[in-house]
Amino acid sequence: MTRLMVGAAATVILLLQSGTTTAGLFGLGYSGCGPQACNSCGDFASAKAGCGAQYRNVQDVVYDQQQYTTYQTTYDTCTEQVPVPITRNVYTTCYRDEQYTACRPVYQTHTRQSTRRVCKPVITTKWKTITRNVKKPVYNTKYKEICYKVCRPVTTTCYRSVNYKVRKPVYQTAYRNECYTTCRTVSKTSYRDACYTVMKPVTETKTVPVQSGRWETYTKTVPGPVVKKCVPDPCNPCCNKTICCPGPAQVVQCKRWVPCTVQKTVRCTRMVPEIRHRKVPYTTCQQVPETRTRKVPYTTCKFVCENRTKQIPYTTCRMVREQRVKRIPYTTCSWVNHCVTKRIPYTTCKMETKCVTKTIPYTTCKMVQQTLTRRIPYTTCKQVCDTKMVTRTKQVPRCVPVVKTRCVPRVVCRQVPACGDACGVAPGCSAPQGCN
Repeated sequence: MTRLMVGAAATVILLLQSGTTTAGLFGLGYSGCGPQACNSCGDFASAKAGCGAQYRNVQDVVYDQQQYTTYQTTYDTCTEQVPVPITRNVYTTCYRDEQYTACRPVYQTHTRQSTRRVCKPVITTKWKTITRNVKKPVYNTKYKEICYKVCRPVTTTCYRSVNYKVRKPVYQTAYRNECYTTCRTVSKTSYRDACYTVMKPVTETKTVPVQSGRWETYTKTVPGPVVKKCVPDPCNPCCNKTICCPGPAQVVQCKRWVPCTVQKTVRCTRMVPEIRHRKVPYTTCQQVPETRTRKVPYTTCKFVCENRTKQIPYTTCRMVREQRVKRIPYTTCSWVNHCVTKRIPYTTCKMETKCVTKTIPYTTCKMVQQTLTRRIPYTTCKQVCDTKMVTRTKQVPRCVPVVKTRCVPRVVCRQVPACGDACGVAPGCSAPQGCN
């Protein structure tokens, strides 16, 4: 590095000594400088006298933020009710009457008389009188007077005047003007194209199977009712016994339901979606800065001395002697004979015999046959056509404006001082400040 700097210095010296007033170095022109400008002592003041500052243009790329609007497709979820034909079963409960024989218990209540002898206690309360002498104390309260002397304090309140100074604050309100910036909202209404769906009814005719039927009559044989008969008892020929035997069979007529399917023409209405367009307004808001002026109050305070007088109370006390009289109570007691008569109760008991008659109830039960009627339920089924509303969801597209920010490059030119060669100074020479 040292050799390179020495070689460059030697080249510059040779060019300056050749008598050339204007030399080209790195493509730049310089006015003539004295040979002493690049001496080893670095005398920069003498070299600066004949040199001028040189500048060159530099292009910089800067980026500016720019806002632009794009449209983005979003999907809204819509829900609609769609009728769907369904077939459901309708069940009907019917009843038929049936007679049957049952035995029910019959209860009867009877009474009988029962007599017995019992002993019952009889309690009697009596009184007896007792007289005796007792001594009763009698108390009497009496008073005696006693004189005594006491010292009573007498208090007197006096006042004296005292002067003092206070500092009283005095407040003043003034106003100053102050500028401030507020943002004012500016609204703008625009319109966009929006799609929406409406349901349009469409009526159709179709043939559906309908469950129907008819009643059919048939006969069946049922056992007859139970009949009681008297027959001789094989164990005891002299007596008869009653037995239950089934009666003759009976033929009854019954009805039953025979289902069948019938084709029936029905009119159905279904909802068909239809897409339509409309203009939807939307509002955009923009904040606009605005400068305003307002008055701001401020308060100043100063203290003023003021003389005041106040009354300070003080108390004096003196003792005064006075004579008082008080009554002291005392009690005296004396005994007096007193005759007391008291009635004392006492109880006597004796047993008495008595006849008691009691009615005792008892219950008897016997079985009685009776004919009852009961209702037997049975179920019939029938299919009915119906329409059910089903909720369906679909996506509807719409365009939404989106504001985005992008960086746009821009070329800016600026002037920069050409360092190192502005004064024709070699790198080894003393350079001015700013050309490091």
